[in-house]
Amino acid sequence: MRLLSSALVTLLALARLGFASSSSGDSVLVLLDPSLDREDYSIFLGGLEKRGYNLTFRAPKDASPAITDYGVPNYDHVIFFAPDTKSYAQDITPQSLVGLLSQNTNLLIALSPKQTPLTSLATEFSLILPPPETPLISHHPARSEPPTTIPVPIPSSASPVLSPGIPPIWFSGAPHALGSTPMLIPILRAPAESFAADPTSDSDADAVVAASEKGGEGLWAGSQMGLVTGFQTNVNSRVVFAGGVKMFSDEYARKTLPDGGYAGNALLARDVAMWVFQEKLTLRIDGVGHHRVNESAAPEMYTTNDEIVSCLHLSTDIDDLQLEFTMLDPHIRTSLPAVPGSPGTYQVQFRAPDRHGVFKFVLNWKRKGYSYLESSTTVPVVPPRHDQYPRFLSAAWPYYAGAISTSVGFFLFAALWLAGDVKGERKKGSKAE
Repeated sequence: MRLLSSALVTLLALARLGFASSSSGDSVLVLLDPSLDREDYSIFLGGLEKRGYNLTFRAPKDASPAITDYGVPNYDHVIFFAPDTKSYAQDITPQSLVGLLSQNTNLLIALSPKQTPLTSLATEFSLILPPPETPLISHHPARSEPPTTIPVPIPSSASPVLSPGIPPIWFSGAPHALGSTPMLIPILRAPAESFAADPTSDSDADAVVAASEKGGEGLWAGSQMGLVTGFQTNVNSRVVFAGGVKMFSDEYARKTLPDGGYAGNALLARDVAMWVFQEKLTLRIDGVGHHRVNESAAPEMYTTNDEIVSCLHLSTDIDDLQLEFTMLDPHIRTSLPAVPGSPGTYQVQFRAPDRHGVFKFVLNWKRKGYSYLESSTTVPVVPPRHDQYPRFLSAAWPYYAGAISTSVGFFLFAALWLAGDVKGERKKGSKAE
C-alpha cells in the first residue's frame, strides 16, 4: 500500500509540472563519457526529448560537433555527463565554459570525487570541493546499500527550484562547500549526519576529524555541504553543479527507498533541468513606460514637481517590486504595486523632486532562484520655463501689499512736496513786488 501511494504521489507531481519550453532555446549538447551508456539515463534524457528538446550527443574528447563556431554558441544548453574524464577536446576548457555562460548558454555539470578539469571550473563559481577520493558517506538510516549510496531527504523549504512533496532521493558522489557569493542557489544539501571521507577508512568517528584535517577548509560534515547547487550570472544564464551523475540514472530513479517507497530522483532531475534550462522561475520584462498624469505619451523631459506615472509589464506576477527615481542617489524609492484586473502590469504615481538634473527610473529585482529583473530609463528633469511660473502667489500677498503701499506713499509724498514748493515760491515773489 505504501509503495502504491508513493508511486501515486510521484505521478501526480510529474503531471502537475506539465510541459514547458525553455525561454532560451531547445538545442542541447550532451557530452557523455564513453564509459556511460545512454540507455542508463533514458528516463532523464527521454523526458527532455518529450518536452521538445533536440539532443545531440558527443564524447568529451571528440572535436565535433563543435560547441561554438567563430565565437558563437551552437547550442542553447550543454550537459556534462563525464564526471571522470580528465581530458577534453580543445574547445572545452574552464575559460571557454565561462565564456558560454556570458553568451546565455546554460550548463548542467555532474561532478565526481575524482580530480578533473570540471573541478577547477567549480572553484570559479565559489564552490569548494573536498580533497580527491573523499565522497559523501553516511551510515544512517540502516540499509543494505554501501555507506556511499545515501538516501537524502528533501525538506519542504529546500529551494524554490524544487517542487514541494518530492520523496527522498538516492545520492552517490562528492559534496561541496558553498562560498559567500550571493549568486549561488543551494538546491539540495547533504544530510546532517553525513560527512566526506575516504570510504576505506570511515569505520569510526575519527574519520570525520581526519577529513577535516585533510581538507584544510573546515569540517566536511553536516548539512552545510551542498549536493546540488545552482549559479545564476548577471545575464541570467544558469549553471548547475551536481555532486554525482548517478542521481540522474534510471537505476536510482527506479530504486526503492529503505522504507519501501519510490525514490524522487526522477522528479529532482526534472526540476533541476527545468530550472537550469530556464523553463521555471524565469521572469521577463515585456515593457516599461512613463508619462505625466492625464497624458499617455512619454515626454522628452519632465519639470520639477510634475506628477509622474511609471508603469511596468512583466511576464508573470510578483509581489515585492520596488522603483527608484535616482540621480546618483535615490531621491524617491517607492513600491510598485500591481494594477488590479491586469495581470503582469504594475503602476505607481509620484511627484518629481524639486531638483533639476538627469534622473533614472531604476528597477533592480533580485531573488534567489529567479531571473534577475533590471531596467534603467534616463529622463531629464528641468526647472520651469520663464512663462511657466505663476503670475501671482497667494502666499506673497503681504509682500505685494507692502510694495504697493510703499509705491503709493512715495508718489503721494512726491506730489505733495512738489506742489508745496511751487506755492511757496509764488508767495515770496508777490511780496517782493
